[in-house]
Amino acid sequence: MQINELPDYLANKIAAGEVVERPASVVKELVENSVDAKSTSIKIDIQEAGLQEIKITDDGIGIPHDQCKKAFLRHATSKIQSENDLFHVRTLGFRGEALASIAAVSRLELKTSTGEEAGTKMSIEGGHIKEEARSDARKGTEITVQDIFFNTPARLKYMKTVHTELGHITDIINRMAFSHPEIRFELTHNEKRIFQTTGKGDLRQIASSVYGMSVAKQMIPVQTRTLDYEINGFIVKPEVNRSSRNYITTIVNGRFIRSIGLAKAITNGFHTFLPIGRQPIVVLNISMDPYLIDVNVHPTKLEVRFSKEKELFQAVEQMVKDALHQQTLIPSGPKTSIKKEKSDQPQFEFDQPTPTTKHFAKQKTEMEQKLEDSAFIRETEPVGTSISRETSDKEQTESTEESVPFQSETTAVEEDRVPKMYPIGQHHGTYILAQNDLGLYIIDQHAAQERIKYEFFRDKIGEVESHIQDLLVPLTFEFTQQEALLIEQYLDEFKKVGLFLEAFGQNAYIVRSHPYWFPRGEETEIVRDMVDQLIHDKQVNIHKLREEAAILMSCKRSIKANHYLNIDDMQQLLDDLRQCQEPFTCPHGRPIIIQFTKYEMEKMFKRVM
Repeated sequence: MQINELPDYLANKIAAGEVVERPASVVKELVENSVDAKSTSIKIDIQEAGLQEIKITDDGIGIPHDQCKKAFLRHATSKIQSENDLFHVRTLGFRGEALASIAAVSRLELKTSTGEEAGTKMSIEGGHIKEEARSDARKGTEITVQDIFFNTPARLKYMKTVHTELGHITDIINRMAFSHPEIRFELTHNEKRIFQTTGKGDLRQIASSVYGMSVAKQMIPVQTRTLDYEINGFIVKPEVNRSSRNYITTIVNGRFIRSIGLAKAITNGFHTFLPIGRQPIVVLNISMDPYLIDVNVHPTKLEVRFSKEKELFQAVEQMVKDALHQQTLIPSGPKTSIKKEKSDQPQFEFDQPTPTTKHFAKQKTEMEQKLEDSAFIRETEPVGTSISRETSDKEQTESTEESVPFQSETTAVEEDRVPKMYPIGQHHGTYILAQNDLGLYIIDQHAAQERIKYEFFRDKIGEVESHIQDLLVPLTFEFTQQEALLIEQYLDEFKKVGLFLEAFGQNAYIVRSHPYWFPRGEETEIVRDMVDQLIHDKQVNIHKLREEAAILMSCKRSIKANHYLNIDDMQQLLDDLRQCQEPFTCPHGRPIIIQFTKYEMEKMFKRVM
């Protein structure tokens, strides 16, 4: 077998397979070069979703005439001078693969000038230079890429529809705009402008261009700082959400990246604020010393490796939690076109919290009795009839775009986040109708009591540490060989949380007792969850398991739909809800309260126009 060195044109084609996946990849690499060239304005002109032509025009520093040929050599870059620079990367394009790879699979034309002398014009086809001449002296660079994959038809046949490819390009430019709000971006497709930013550094304006006015108006600014990280950006109120994580944008030192850990930290911060299966809209900019991050772990530079990721993830999660806790998150009812409320609308004075004086009929479960016998319950807690766990699959819709200027970025939060509400009736035995001077409220009674019970159980089962319940019949578990090896290694960790696993044959274990806080009938699932946590996280997160148990117990023990209440019971439920830490969503993230302001009611009934 003979080993041959590949010629440059063939090596570049192979590299293009990693770097140039689709037209959007070309746009990303060229726009990143324009950003690195200190551009203040970047225009992207696309024909037929980039399959026919991509033109990137910037006003950056340009390329000197004697450097233009070098720019298209593989691994040629102006951004890395020594090995040390690899660990202190501050630029976007530094690997030196993009231009060579793009030129190898397209017909490319370059026009560039530093503005101090006549510029350079080059034509390259399939990696071979066809023409080189001088051009005008307009400062900046213009690169036109035509007929992408013309010489690699096998790649071309995998391209999707025009609509799909254009969607990928738009997504790239949206994220670049969030990453660099100080740069003016303009995107046109088939001579029609489809996206534009001002370049004035206003994230709210960019969010309006990307997501629409109604989403931008629901933005909550966030920021925090640690010894190593500075984090800022915005989150959108949880009433506006999406079905995928594609709307979570994380930017590190000006570079859009994908990080499962960061996305998980963000969604953990939204815990119980979002319905099951829904994801938030978030844009976070993270600044750090380049030494703390490795951006050279992926050909397209979309994935990175953090040195102190645990500290970063904790800071992000806590920042999101703190921001949401400071908000009053009562969504308004469906609107048509609503104008800004008049300033002379009556203002409601929040009442001080009142002590709980009345509860629903009580029915102690075995779990509650054991907690009470252990002297961990200081007061009785209402328990209603059981209800099966509900999930919400309905799309959360945005309100119609309103002709209202953006509100202040800070929201004044009163001492009581939920105003005093006075019940006036019940709808279908499911929703409580209440009112006050601010308007009409509709409250989901099951979701409301679910939140009350969840916070009760979450606090109480968290107090139970050493109380163990013996079982009359041991539980038996069978595991795979890999699982059994891990369990054997972490038996002491299980003991610390009150779970004693005894070997019972090959890859099998029995459990003779478990902590009191295990929900009745769910013991097997809890043990399995512990093992799954151990496999994925190499530790048992007892706090998370207890919280999941509290959610399960609260759902099963809350009043269900078609359960009729008297006015006193309704009032007590509303008063108990006001004492909750997070009174706006049930543990599954569904909204509890919807408000119709007096002005919105008058608008719907045409009392005001």
